[in-house]
Amino acid sequence: MKKIGYFIFACFFYLFRILPVKPKKVFCIMTHDSSEDSSVGVVVKALKEKREGYSFYYIKKDERERAKKHFIREFLSFFVVKAYHLATASYVMLDNIFLPMAYLKFRKKVCIIQLWHGTGTIKKFGQSINKGDLKKLEGRGNKKITHLIVNSQYTKEQYSEAFGITEDKIYVWGLPRTDEFFNAELEETKRDLFFKKYPELKGKKLVLYAPTFRDDETDRPKMKLELSAIIENTDEDMVFLLKLHPFVAKNFSFLKEQRDISQRVLNVSHYQDINTLLFVSDILITDYSSIIFEYCLLERPMIFYAYDLDLFEKEGRGFYEDYQQYVPGPVARTTDDVIEIIRKDKFTIERVKLFKRQSYEYLDGRSGERLLNKIFIW
Repeated sequence: MKKIGYFIFACFFYLFRILPVKPKKVFCIMTHDSSEDSSVGVVVKALKEKREGYSFYYIKKDERERAKKHFIREFLSFFVVKAYHLATASYVMLDNIFLPMAYLKFRKKVCIIQLWHGTGTIKKFGQSINKGDLKKLEGRGNKKITHLIVNSQYTKEQYSEAFGITEDKIYVWGLPRTDEFFNAELEETKRDLFFKKYPELKGKKLVLYAPTFRDDETDRPKMKLELSAIIENTDEDMVFLLKLHPFVAKNFSFLKEQRDISQRVLNVSHYQDINTLLFVSDILITDYSSIIFEYCLLERPMIFYAYDLDLFEKEGRGFYEDYQQYVPGPVARTTDDVIEIIRKDKFTIERVKLFKRQSYEYLDGRSGERLLNKIFIW
């Protein structure tokens, strides 16, 4: 059924492809993160401020939900209007895979800029793990990419495999969404806004728990970290922020069922700006998430609660490197392990600093500027 949709989109695309490309027209596919703090959003904002005459058109992550309420209107918008703007754009920026691209052929001078939503990766993804039709469609779509932007030479090598494209299309310029981690004034502003919304958290020690998305838990997410046990065995001034992946957040009801710990656990899964949550957090607990590549820039402690590590290695996506050697923090298998690491302060910030240096070619907060100067030269 989805293939039929891709084909319909392609038909309209080729219909409009007879029209000339507009020199300063930018088409943005923001199906992972449609905020202005995403890499695509940061570039759009910079273009509006530093370049003249650019126009912008979008496909955003909430359009599928709107289509359920206004099918005919959204059908025409997506398959006709969006196909027209994509066919006549000089620049296409993406933060995700867009499978209709498998059926499209762009003009030679069109720049297809992949600003992948992850700033790095621990677990395998894309062409490294996909199979069957998905692998074929994704691979054909990725071949259209002219510029894939990454943070380091190491990531360049990984992403060449994950996207199935040659390294000459991958550029180590840095992802624009990381620029604000080098802006102390902006960080302070975002912290102030957060504590205005949650004044009761000011002065508390905040621990952000952000587990990765597991393919088999979309409909029935599980809470393996025993927050009630952690609450009982840690200081009263410690508050836990829970950030679930958007795919599972809507189906999660743990906090509703255990109100007795709600004073020290806050579900921030729907808080739109993940960077703000990183700014206010004193410790990050995660497992296989790429969020660590942003958090390492703050040089703060991390705990890796990998309760299903053996299973994930054998039956899940697997990793590009030896997990326990690669991650910049202690690995915990049980809730008791997490409690012990917190209570005994078993962190090595030097390991985080080393990981940061290995993960970034540039640490200057000018990634967006580099991209503008290299690509948007009108």
